[in-house]
Amino acid sequence: MILQLRPITGLLISTFFLLIGSGLTGILLPLRAGLEGWSPLTIGFMGAFYAACFVGGCVYIPRLVRRVGHVRVYAVVAAMLAISLMAHAIFVNIPVWFLLRGVAGFALSGAYMVVESWLNERSTNESRGLVFSSYMVTNTVGLMIGQFLLITSDPALTTLFILAAMSYAAAIIPTAVSPAISPQPPAEVKIDIRRLYAMSPVATVGAFFTGFTFGAWSYQAPVYGSLLGYSGSQIAIMLVVAMLGGVVLQFPLGRASDKMDRRYVMLAATMVGIIVSGILTFYEPTNNIALFIAMFVFGGIMMPLYSLVVSHANDHAEPGAFIETSSSLLIVYAIGSMVGPIIAGLLIGLVGGAGLFSTILVGFIAFAIFTIMRLKVADAPTEEERGEFAYTSFGRTQTPEMYQLDPRSDEEVDPSESGV
Repeated sequence: MILQLRPITGLLISTFFLLIGSGLTGILLPLRAGLEGWSPLTIGFMGAFYAACFVGGCVYIPRLVRRVGHVRVYAVVAAMLAISLMAHAIFVNIPVWFLLRGVAGFALSGAYMVVESWLNERSTNESRGLVFSSYMVTNTVGLMIGQFLLITSDPALTTLFILAAMSYAAAIIPTAVSPAISPQPPAEVKIDIRRLYAMSPVATVGAFFTGFTFGAWSYQAPVYGSLLGYSGSQIAIMLVVAMLGGVVLQFPLGRASDKMDRRYVMLAATMVGIIVSGILTFYEPTNNIALFIAMFVFGGIMMPLYSLVVSHANDHAEPGAFIETSSSLLIVYAIGSMVGPIIAGLLIGLVGGAGLFSTILVGFIAFAIFTIMRLKVADAPTEEERGEFAYTSFGRTQTPEMYQLDPRSDEEVDPSESGV
């Protein structure tokens, strides 16, 4: 195993630093914006603009890589990330922060795509599963550590901005000095959302609402914690515990979905999400134990849903269409992640912190209703048509290139005409 990972160690270290910076930035900026007195709606629009530019980067970066190469593109986008964080600390006003969030979204998608295409090139059929799982673990651990770093300083100071910028800058070093040969440029992937919906309506709608709920959570959760009077350390632990719940419950839910119609597993998870988000809409946890238990269960339900959606869609994909199907889902997910923060910001501005979980509650209810409707009119795939569940990274760390790395990209599954 060590021999298989040795050629990609530098790339994984780069990813680790990249995700530390991303995790810290994701919690720091909403908190600092709140301290500046900016409205939750403004923060929501900022998150939506970031998501839109992230998608734009997924479209444009492959063309840029073809022109100047992987190493140069990676160095440029990592430098853009570091500069943007330093600029956030210097120019604290809304228009500049909007521009900088767009720059960061574009640059971060480029950084992910370069690393993922490089890992894909360095993987063999025998090592792809190990490389993919190592990359997923690196993503998750890096994000958790980045979020937890919030406790090291006050968001009102420049220290955390400098620390995040240092993480992005450090990500350049292992890749720049890596002896690995640069891979072929990332391929441009065809996106066909209409075809995706015709193939699997539940997966398409599910991708939107998982993006909707996760987008609302990831951009407005720090605002929610701040409005409820939580300390910086409480907010950081809250986010980490939610992510930990997603990691822990991902696999039991996935294994269950391998043994039955995945729609029932998604529906069961969504119903639990409705209960938890409903409770959190009307009840504010008054102690740390209650808060962290609620967030563990909430994260354990919300974060695995996208993995279930991807697996369900690919149960119905035509042979060899895994990458196109998953990439189309990613675009639908991104659209949801643009809408969620805005709606949550609007409701938080109207009713306070409860607006976050009321937004998420609406998303869960809508997905549950649609899933129930489809269960009544469409049959499930047979056991032979149903592939194995596989872990999928959380939304804001995904690009279409990641699906080239996924071991399922080498598999062919039988198409289903059931239109589930």
